[in-house]
Amino acid sequence: GELNLYIGGGEGGIYYQFVEMLQEIYPDFTVYPSDAGSASLAQTIVDEVEAGSPQADVFWSIDASSLGYVANNDAYDPLPDEAVDSVPSDFRGSDNAWVGVAGRARSVPYNTNELSAEDVPSTVAEIPSADALGSMGWAPTYGAFKSFVTAMRIIEGEDAARQWLSDMQDAGVERFGNEYVVSQQVADGAVPAGFANHYYAMRVKNQRPDAPVDLAFTEGDAGALVNVAGALAIQGTEKRDLVANFVRHLLSAEAQEFFATVSFAYPMIPGVEPVGGLPTVDELNPPEFDLAELSDLEPTLELMRDAGVL
Repeated sequence: GELNLYIGGGEGGIYYQFVEMLQEIYPDFTVYPSDAGSASLAQTIVDEVEAGSPQADVFWSIDASSLGYVANNDAYDPLPDEAVDSVPSDFRGSDNAWVGVAGRARSVPYNTNELSAEDVPSTVAEIPSADALGSMGWAPTYGAFKSFVTAMRIIEGEDAARQWLSDMQDAGVERFGNEYVVSQQVADGAVPAGFANHYYAMRVKNQRPDAPVDLAFTEGDAGALVNVAGALAIQGTEKRDLVANFVRHLLSAEAQEFFATVSFAYPMIPGVEPVGGLPTVDELNPPEFDLAELSDLEPTLELMRDAGVL
């Protein structure tokens, strides 16, 4: 069959690579992909569904916030239980609106020549006053960081989130363009530690096996958030069976191993382990948090602007 696919983000072509692999395995299966930023495509989907003219069958988003936006606007068709029940409920939308296919954990990359894991506090609230960490690095304009602040705002409250941003600035945090650069700067010793999704340090280590960088994880707070890339069936698709089959393939052991190996993502299904010595999702201690709430971004942007971060 033929499937029209909206790809949000694309993880540097990894999603396209997977789609091409599927088409090689199944000669009768053809995907017509279109890509743009996840947030932009989420808005496009909502607009198209409201106009009664959806142009794609599946949305494969780089983050849960965009999936949540589509779901909150009722622009989805629920996925069948049998396609998604291998994934823990924390990484699925309510009503099976969407399902996570690859996870990424918030982390604190640190330079092992300067720090040990014990130097990193177990909560982000303690980090601004942790003298051992010195001037850390962050990338406040980066989408993953905004999701982290959104989670902090919802879990801890706006005042606490604003105060934390202010305290980090008072502590001399250094600003970089994205979290891969943050992780590189940590490995180079330019800053002793930083804030980043876990896989950026993994990519640094993959390119520079001797790089003095490792990961620490906070516990039970926004700094321990595990976000997901995921898939959603767009409301009005006439190919629900094909969509469900596509999602099942995204969640197959082979696909999960592919994402873990190529992009260092956290697998979403039992039986597939993360690579590179990462703790499993079960060993992490993420907060109790509905990932769909990450779609409530505008108050976060206002808060960050108010704090002088944006």
